Amino acid sequence: MIERKYKYPVVLTIAGSDSGGGAGIQADLKTFSALGCFGTSVITALTAQNTLGVTGIHSVPPDFVKAQMEAVLTDIRPDAIKIGMVHTPALVEAIANTLADYPEIPVVFDPVMIASSGHRLIEEETVSALVEKLFPIATLITPNLDEAALLAGMPIASVNEMHTAGDKIMELGCKALLLKGGHLTTAHLTSLLYEADKAPIAFTSEKIDTQNMHGSGCTLSSAIAAFLARGYALPQAVGQAQDYVHNAIVAGADVLTGTGHGPLNHFFNPEKLIKNEME
Repeated sequence: MIERKYKYPVVLTIAGSDSGGGAGIQADLKTFSALGCFGTSVITALTAQNTLGVTGIHSVPPDFVKAQMEAVLTDIRPDAIKIGMVHTPALVEAIANTLADYPEIPVVFDPVMIASSGHRLIEEETVSALVEKLFPIATLITPNLDEAALLAGMPIASVNEMHTAGDKIMELGCKALLLKGGHLTTAHLTSLLYEADKAPIAFTSEKIDTQNMHGSGCTLSSAIAAFLARGYALPQAVGQAQDYVHNAIVAGADVLTGTGHGPLNHFFNPEKLIKNEME
């Protein structure tokens, strides 16, 4: 019998399934694999979805979401966790209560609230539950500008307005906030990383003119979780993840996958699974 001397960095995603493969659980697992991590998953909802949009959503009962979480957490303990769309207060409660027993695991929460079409995906009571239950346990939250505008109660169309909104969102009880500037109309995009009692750090990148951006938010939060699992400090994990997503967009910009908004190229330069020696 070969002795087992190594462990992979493990990342757990708690999110919805995208049947089109570009976002959600599918994008998360691709990202973990591409960055040398072993991915595990808890599915909160099934979607009928392709590059043209979502045509149906089937929710997973909260008790079964909890059962999935406990199955993974008690056996394949993650080094980091990514949370995606959580669309009901009951799901928020189930996730928050389960993770309360694992405060040492870093959590990246991507609060998916607004569709790319601009339509609101969750009700006000769910937003309140997210802020009350999940924001305090998240190591980092990663809203885009539409979601940040909802949280801050103000429009955001410039970097100056991002700074104002970031301060307001931090007052909601966040430990750290990455305010993503992907919806800015400028030639260069700016995202701002806030940590308590620290000046915000700006990350800038060139805007890429492509239809293939589906799943970029899911991929970014997953990449941050992967780098945290690998032992990076938060600012370095965010910087590495920003670079990974930018390069994945560039690599997939000229590829036709479906007739709508296509996915990123998650495997433009994949790493082998990392084998860390067990202590």
